[in-house]
Amino acid sequence: MSHRISLFQMIRRSIMHRRARSLSALLAMTISAAVATALLTLYTSLDAKLHHEFRGFGANIVITPAKGEKHFADGTLDKVQALAGPDANAAEFGYAVATTDRGTPVVVAGTDFAAVRRLDSWWQVTAWPTPAETSSALLGQHAAQFIGDENNVQLTFADRPITLHGAGRLNTGGDEDNRIYMPLASFTAWTGALPSVIELQVPGGAAQVESVIGDLRKQLPGIKVDPVRQLVEGENRIVDKTHALMYAAMILIALTVAISVLATLSASVLERRRDFALMKALGSSTIHMVGLFVCEAVVLSIGGVMIGYILGSGASSLISQLNFHTATMPRLSVLPAILLLNVSIAVLAALLPVRLLRGLQPAALLKGE
Repeated sequence: MSHRISLFQMIRRSIMHRRARSLSALLAMTISAAVATALLTLYTSLDAKLHHEFRGFGANIVITPAKGEKHFADGTLDKVQALAGPDANAAEFGYAVATTDRGTPVVVAGTDFAAVRRLDSWWQVTAWPTPAETSSALLGQHAAQFIGDENNVQLTFADRPITLHGAGRLNTGGDEDNRIYMPLASFTAWTGALPSVIELQVPGGAAQVESVIGDLRKQLPGIKVDPVRQLVEGENRIVDKTHALMYAAMILIALTVAISVLATLSASVLERRRDFALMKALGSSTIHMVGLFVCEAVVLSIGGVMIGYILGSGASSLISQLNFHTATMPRLSVLPAILLLNVSIAVLAALLPVRLLRGLQPAALLKGE
């Protein structure tokens, strides 16, 4: 027990006596722990956050009827939703080409606005029609140019007229801008056309999307199920590149800290040659001196981990809030990895300079040679 107390006192006195060197090493260890904590904390929730962000870009699977069929059988949407899971978003669409009061042909789509609003949250809409408004329409930015009065949208399909109320404008920069969207029930009653496209958004990466596609093709034979390759592959590339960037950042930070700590501890060894020479002259073994030096480095690394974990957790929460608009909570699960990383850096950085202790000549050093 007295030996442990003596060792603790020696480490404490050594650290306090060389405050500048100790603070420099502690600062490097703190930065290493803080950066590693921030990156690992973000990494653990990165996939979920990135996939959540990609959900705002709309469908990643498009489903159409079997070859030769013009529309889906009853209940297809419910089956698709059940197979895709409760977290998936799905919306069905029916299409017809109608004529405006100006005689201009325009594509009219019938859909469930509530489902589309969940699926395509990226759409820029001035005002969404409410479920109670069965005669309301969402006018595409370009389609609206061919409408005389947006409050009195007159369309004709197969000699059957209908009058709709333009509830809002739609702007996506795509084909949606050329269409007029109306409630599916009213659309079917007017045109007689049933849904012919189901757009599905499945959360998760490419593996999850492919798994759902396989289930859909197996359970609903005949229907055509295609992934939106650009979205699925783009999401996968971004997730993989973000992972690689985080790994590279951690390795670079670890190497930088290791070099900084190595330089600090090497200078400390050179400054303390006389102390080590005296200890050796009094009978201390090289192993004992090396152990003392390594223990100092480990104590500093543990202190850096404690401070760095707090700072890194705060930084990860701030980064998550700024980029994903949701705070990331501190994760104790990353602490063992951070501790192992910092202690490893400290031990390796301490063992390299202590090889100088082996060649110490106590008599020569104590004489000032």
